[in-house]
Amino acid sequence: MTLARDIMTPAPRCIGENDSLSIAASLMSELDIGSLPICGENGKLKGMLTDRDIVVKAVAHGLDPETTPARALAAGKPVTVDASDDVSVALERMRDHQIRRVPVIESRVLVGIVSQADVARVLSAESTGITVESISQPDGEMPSVYVAQQSGEEEQCLATRTRD
Repeated sequence: MTLARDIMTPAPRCIGENDSLSIAASLMSELDIGSLPICGENGKLKGMLTDRDIVVKAVAHGLDPETTPARALAAGKPVTVDASDDVSVALERMRDHQIRRVPVIESRVLVGIVSQADVARVLSAESTGITVESISQPDGEMPSVYVAQQSGEEEQCLATRTRD
């Protein structure tokens, strides 16, 4: 069984909930990444911020990235997995919520991120393609999918989805 902690990118950089969107965008550019966790005190996850969020939810609506805090775009409870969850749970959350990255929590503190790239490292090329397709399909258009994890010479089914 492969756990989220086994494939996650550990110790992700965070943006503070009071830091501006401009600071977040600069950090994303510096790190060459498309999203950042928004963290409060003691590493508690408040949400996720993507480059697309900054453009679509802030700039396009006339919000000033220099003065708008990251917390302004941290809506709702973040979708997460526990570090001890099987990787299939991360895949299900990514698929069900149409997200490409899922924060990994341990004792209520952010310890890592599982991304599509992390998943790709443990799946066969065919299964990676199917996984990416399932994450990218709008709800209602989800094909039946088979997601597998290579384990030696055989593959184990991690998640399936049928049309509703």
